[in-house]
Amino acid sequence: MPKFVIVAETGADLTKETIDRYNIKTVPMHVSMEGKSLNDGEFPVTDLFESYARTKKLPMTSATNPEEYKDMFEKIHQEDPNAHILHLCYSAVTTATYQNSIIGSEGMGFVTHFDTKGVTGRQGSVIIKVAQYIEKNPDASVDDVIKEAAYWVDRALFAFFPGDLEYLKAGGRVSNSAYLVATLLGLKPLIEILDGALVGTKKYRGTMAKVCKKLVREYLTEHKLEKESFYLVYSAGLDEGLKKEIEAIAAEFGYTNPTWIPTGCVISTHSGPGAFGIGGFEI
Repeated sequence: MPKFVIVAETGADLTKETIDRYNIKTVPMHVSMEGKSLNDGEFPVTDLFESYARTKKLPMTSATNPEEYKDMFEKIHQEDPNAHILHLCYSAVTTATYQNSIIGSEGMGFVTHFDTKGVTGRQGSVIIKVAQYIEKNPDASVDDVIKEAAYWVDRALFAFFPGDLEYLKAGGRVSNSAYLVATLLGLKPLIEILDGALVGTKKYRGTMAKVCKKLVREYLTEHKLEKESFYLVYSAGLDEGLKKEIEAIAAEFGYTNPTWIPTGCVISTHSGPGAFGIGGFEI
């Protein structure tokens, strides 16, 4: 049976500990700002926010290109010709990653692609589940592993508040009129990942602290999530005191050990500073 090597994009926001623990290989997504194209994860997230505050020009993101996938797959294959590469991809409907990876792996029968239908913590949490399955089942086949991945994708949930609607407006993701109405009324749009797509599902009114605490209570009342895989996502700038309040609310529901996941450069470009998200696997 094949030995597996997992490949994922940096937009999964996997921690160094997770990458090292499961020997995951990451390929960079990209951020362009002030005339330069930079690799996600190779510069501080705060540089994005400082650049936008200074220039009022929103950094732009781009997918891993076919050549980068090709180079990564070939390097892994050269190092271990017997390994089967399992690419657990960033949501295919949000960017060109999946299509680019298919192009990059043309003629490579040792690569299997799977759309996690997730980004940031949702993608990362599926990757961890698959890595744990492979570790516990060393004789698993490719079909076995893909079936396991699909099981967790079907149960994955994730919702978040952008930290700053100005980033959505600047990036053309909301109209100027919608931005003005939301700002005047103090509305915060809740974004959920549904079948891989980022969809605005509700609007909350109030300060970021108020709506985050309300979301945690509502989400944990509505959904019964697996406690060992419960995670909270944030971008730089989320108040530390609010994070402690959120942890206290989660503990009221029995979620006493959440995993906090900081967003990387690609996700932060879309969310702005101070974003907050909640996710896990529905039981």
